[in-house]
Amino acid sequence: MDANYFNLSDETPVYVISVAAQLSGLHPQTLRQYDRLGLVCPGRTAGRGRLYSMRDIIQLREVQRLSQEEGINLAGIKRILELENEALRLREEVHRLRAEMSMVRALIRYELPPGA
Repeated sequence: MDANYFNLSDETPVYVISVAAQLSGLHPQTLRQYDRLGLVCPGRTAGRGRLYSMRDIIQLREVQRLSQEEGINLAGIKRILELENEALRLREEVHRLRAEMSMVRALIRYELPPGA
């Protein structure tokens, strides 16, 4: 069985906080702080425990890198992440709208008689 059998992706929250801490190289308390500040928002179990995805772990590493290597404070990092997420959302929307426009153009060409 492969990961697709279980429908797992990089977005699937599967790692408990202790495992996520090990994978990210951070202390579990740091993960809790980042969650409270909204820097990384893990999924939750039915009992409200945190579950991290691989995307969350990558983001944890990036927060740490920006903090330690670039000297950016946590408020600045939060703003950077918000802007990156907004840029990604906008790129996806542009892609969707371009595909929609292509479909509309194709329909117009198909429905108009030649020379019209």
